[in-house]
Amino acid sequence: MDEDDDIPSLSAETFAALQEFYAEQDKRLEILNKLEADQKLNENIIFEENWQLSQFWYNEATIQALVQVIEKSVPNGGKVALISCPTLFVPAKRHMGNRISLSLLEYDRRFEVHAPDYIFYDYNTPDKLPQGLEHTYDLVIADPPFLAEECIQKTSETIKLLSKDKIVVCTGTVMKENIERLLNLKICEFEPQHRNNLANEFSCYANFDLDAVLR
Repeated sequence: MDEDDDIPSLSAETFAALQEFYAEQDKRLEILNKLEADQKLNENIIFEENWQLSQFWYNEATIQALVQVIEKSVPNGGKVALISCPTLFVPAKRHMGNRISLSLLEYDRRFEVHAPDYIFYDYNTPDKLPQGLEHTYDLVIADPPFLAEECIQKTSETIKLLSKDKIVVCTGTVMKENIERLLNLKICEFEPQHRNNLANEFSCYANFDLDAVLR
């Protein structure tokens, strides 16, 4: 009997999936190497929105407003967690420099370019986080990807695990009762806006006077 007969073979579907996985790894490594060579790792890399992941990027005014909230609400040496709002990461990091520590929790692995500050995050497993992060963040800003009660509930579990003080959630106005019940946040006058006009109305919720911070 040929020795190769004992070696299990991959199905065509498994082999194709494996090829796709390694191709994605190679692509991410290529992007990282190019950015590092061009000294652009701190630039705001704008990936296209992935609607399958319910990605809708903030417009510039919303980004600057939330960066202002970070600046005025977090002490020097403080920590900020950004959950599912990746386009806020680089503007906040550029503006705040080394005054604070930023963590980006995001499902989309394209944003691994921001490692080591990137943490893979799947809201379906809300407590699957690196050890030592519980209740260490002075400010948590979250934008749950889906306007669904399950998504809001599980993201809220993560928020409560990470937060030790201030919380901001940007999501659909239809989620108001859920946000108030799960996190005891109040709706703000400030309304987040997106680059593309969306049919759903969006609101901002916080456990502190966010509007006063922006005045």
